[in-house]
Amino acid sequence: MMHIPKKGKYLFIFILAGFYFLSASAFFASDVFADGWLKGKIIERRSSIDREGGLLDFLGDPDTGGNSCAEKDQAFKKIMSGSLSKKMYGPGADIENIPYGPGELETLDVFYPTKKKSTGDTGPVLAPVIFMVHGGGWCIGNKDMRSVTEEKVNRWTPKGFMFISVNYPMITDGSMAVAQAESVAKALAYVQANAKKWGGDPDRIIMMGHSAGAHLVSLVNADSKLRNRIGAEKVIGTISLDSGAVNVPKQMPLAVNVLKNIYKEAFGTSEKEWIAASPYHQLDKQAGPWLGVCSTMRPDKPCEQAEEYAEKSRSLGIEASVLKQRKGHGSINSKLGTPGRYTKAVEKFMASLDPVVKDLLEK
Repeated sequence: MMHIPKKGKYLFIFILAGFYFLSASAFFASDVFADGWLKGKIIERRSSIDREGGLLDFLGDPDTGGNSCAEKDQAFKKIMSGSLSKKMYGPGADIENIPYGPGELETLDVFYPTKKKSTGDTGPVLAPVIFMVHGGGWCIGNKDMRSVTEEKVNRWTPKGFMFISVNYPMITDGSMAVAQAESVAKALAYVQANAKKWGGDPDRIIMMGHSAGAHLVSLVNADSKLRNRIGAEKVIGTISLDSGAVNVPKQMPLAVNVLKNIYKEAFGTSEKEWIAASPYHQLDKQAGPWLGVCSTMRPDKPCEQAEEYAEKSRSLGIEASVLKQRKGHGSINSKLGTPGRYTKAVEKFMASLDPVVKDLLEK
């Protein structure tokens, strides 16, 4: 047997390790990896909606398609049909896919309160409604996603709230942001007309939305002309979860490079279009109370826009406040409903809207 000196052994091991490293690097750079099963699994994991950035990271990730909504939509649908998709869905609703309009995505889900309703002098007490609109950059997303429903349903339906999760047409369906807001207003009008059939209170609805959904509920809340056009009534309050487009003209040049094209698809290229889609600019005296939750970790500084909106709202005599959070964009959505100071701070705003809501939250 050949004798290898001690120093020679170390050199041999080092060379062997280097050979394996180069071989592995060549494989990961190869077309087999780039187009194969393994990269697909990694993309699926990287695209998890539970990570800090949520769907905003998905939209900005070059590994999840090109820079257009159509390309991102294809990549998202591929992931949602993959082996990890089950982990991305939340609890099943009590009533699923109720159509509120003719569009394929104009549907909503209803989660009943799990707490027994008390009986008043005039009959059963109706449950306050949380009306939730998902995000996804006006391009992707779904009302069924776990980050949209799970913790919120688990938190508030046992307290006596009804939770409604809403789908709406995407840019790839031919709907820019204002048209999407009209669909959300249509869903709101439908809920206001039908909530009593499900045991919900049409006069105690809190709108809530995340990301693009936060922009949409904020616009529906701010713009009474939009609501009147559709036939929706003002709600008791709106909670915006980290919208990056409260002031659309201000946001357009601030959008990170990988999202600039998507913002153009959502809002157009003219200042007139931006103003029409901007909650800050459309805010009028018929708006309702508003809470702007915002991430202090985003480079486009959404808290500045939230502060501007709140200041303008208060100048019109409408209560509005800002809740700054050192959380990622996705966590602001997925962690709402989990026990802790963040959920309690949002519930403090909810309690300020109505004595029945306050009573349910304190029990």
